[in-house]
Amino acid sequence: MTATPYHAVGHTEIGKVRRHNEDALLLRDDAGLWVVADGLGGHAAGDYASGLIVERLAALTRPADVCDFIDAIEDTLAQVNTELLRCAAQRRVDMIASTVVVLVYDPDFMLCGWVGDSRGYGRCLGPLRQLTRDHVHGIKDDVTQFAQGGAAAAPAANAGVLTRAVGAQEPLFVDWVLAPSAPGAQYLLCSDGINKEIPDPELDAECRRSGEPRALLTRLFELAMGRAASDNVTAVVVRLQE
Repeated sequence: MTATPYHAVGHTEIGKVRRHNEDALLLRDDAGLWVVADGLGGHAAGDYASGLIVERLAALTRPADVCDFIDAIEDTLAQVNTELLRCAAQRRVDMIASTVVVLVYDPDFMLCGWVGDSRGYGRCLGPLRQLTRDHVHGIKDDVTQFAQGGAAAAPAANAGVLTRAVGAQEPLFVDWVLAPSAPGAQYLLCSDGINKEIPDPELDAECRRSGEPRALLTRLFELAMGRAASDNVTAVVVRLQE
């Protein structure tokens, strides 16, 4: 059996404040696919939304062409988006939605895709940098809410809210960014329960200090759970083998 060219670990915790965990994660080492989804806590059934994303992506078979795989991921997320909109209408609730961040391995490059404010970070021959760009208008508060009608319609009223989520509206747009697929490169996917508690400079320092994925993951949860931990806390660490 051929060893995979990467080592990945992941974990999720409910945190200290929330009554249940609306985060979900996926480790598909067999397909070179890793996912973190964060259900919207300010709306109904956020755990159902994040769980459905992970369930459907877990069922994907990876084709030989990475572009076909990306298309399959986007199609799956679009299908989940439509299903969540229909489910919310049937239940007569405003929204059932989730953010998501995915990481895809290819021998020539890494691909990070996202919807919302779940984040992807990368570190390769330099400091840790945020690969994703939060789909958020203004400064978000503790509860993840979606901007009904679009953030631009009323900036003051919608300050600090998501402008994009799976299950929020049609059509769904997934943003993607390329990153290096170099030996020793390290990647972090996380829900905002991590970056609320650990600022980026501290994340960078911990990634430099803890090269081994399990040690880094353990340290991040020690830090997050040792602080307010007002949200669910979820992280996936992927390191490419040297």
